[in-house]
Amino acid sequence: MLRYEHIEYLNLLLGVPILILAMLLYSKWKKNALSLFGDTRMVNELMHSFSSSRYKIKNTLTISTFILLIIGIANPQIGTKMEEVKREGVDLMIAIDLSNSMMAEDIKPNRLERAKQAISKLIDNLEGDRIGLIVFAGEAYVQLPITTDYSAAKLFLSNVNTNIVPTQGTKIGKAIELSMQSFDMENGQNKAIIIITDGENHDENAIESAKQANEVGIFVHTLGMGLSKGGPIPIYNQYGAQISYRKDKEGKTVVSKLNENLLIKIADAGNGTYVRANNSKSGLPTLFAEINKMEKKEIGTMIFTEYKDRFQLFIGLAILVLILELILLPRRNKWSNRINLYKNS
Repeated sequence: MLRYEHIEYLNLLLGVPILILAMLLYSKWKKNALSLFGDTRMVNELMHSFSSSRYKIKNTLTISTFILLIIGIANPQIGTKMEEVKREGVDLMIAIDLSNSMMAEDIKPNRLERAKQAISKLIDNLEGDRIGLIVFAGEAYVQLPITTDYSAAKLFLSNVNTNIVPTQGTKIGKAIELSMQSFDMENGQNKAIIIITDGENHDENAIESAKQANEVGIFVHTLGMGLSKGGPIPIYNQYGAQISYRKDKEGKTVVSKLNENLLIKIADAGNGTYVRANNSKSGLPTLFAEINKMEKKEIGTMIFTEYKDRFQLFIGLAILVLILELILLPRRNKWSNRINLYKNS
């Protein structure tokens, strides 16, 4: 089994597209700058020793070095010994609403970011419990299957945003049904679902789904994100800057309000607890206290207990590729120059 000791550093790989874009822009700028000296054909003849293919290879090597260093810093580890480990805990599925209304800023910085911060703190307090993540809007999707790998849970959580769901809406019922399907109902563990949403769209199926979950022994808790006064839903451009607010067909700014009545009914149907978040408290500690009251049963799990570091391999490769990049010159050697001059003569 492969794992990363510092999996959070893999987020730095998001810088690879930025690095590639910077290289392309620099290459374009240099080309435009050279064109100012005169005719492009004449400039190319004066710079006959320059090799564009070698320049591209050097850039590829630079990018490869960057990627290898990041993987090395994250420290890949290979499992070498597997043992059965006894643990006590509950199985917990967290379903996060990713509808556009979760971007409302009545709770700072916005409803979704506030929810993610609270979940991250919750994960830090887990001991022996298993956790999974469901994301939903018009449909529900498994973001992370139920696991005890808390580092992976935080990594998947960090990538949650409203753009990863293709259809909008607030189908809480589908989130509950998918959460139920994600549990191992044979392991004897107590189970709970936490629905984090503003409940803006009225979903009667959610109440029925919560009842069905309760019938099979699964508690359904709800966490309401939003204030009673509500807030407008911002619209951002491709650079992340706010440009406007969502409007209805009549051109009026849409104000998203918390549907508290629905979330209370869902929690009642699921034999759970409803808590509302605000700017002073997230509400999750209250729900976690309720979950801790549940009986935690012992279960044996086969896991890898010994791992060997493999960062040396990637750091070594990064150094090797870096040396190759430094050795490789962006100009042709003398034999290539002679052949090129002969072709042009």
